[in-house]
Amino acid sequence: MPPLIAFAGALGGLAVVRWAYKTAVRINQELEEARMARVAEAAPAGEIPTLRRDPVTGAYRPG
Repeated sequence: MPPLIAFAGALGGLAVVRWAYKTAVRINQELEEARMARVAEAAPAGEIPTLRRDPVTGAYRPG
């Protein structure tokens, strides 16, 4: 009987590992899709103002 219990435990453990792996892959895919959606919504590079140094104060300002 003990070998049967060990075999069932190993089979159950493999099922849990498979489920956890599939869940991790699914979650990472959803996060990547959300990250790509944020990048697509960002302003084009030409619309982002560059910073220039103010010669008087030395501070960087848009311009």
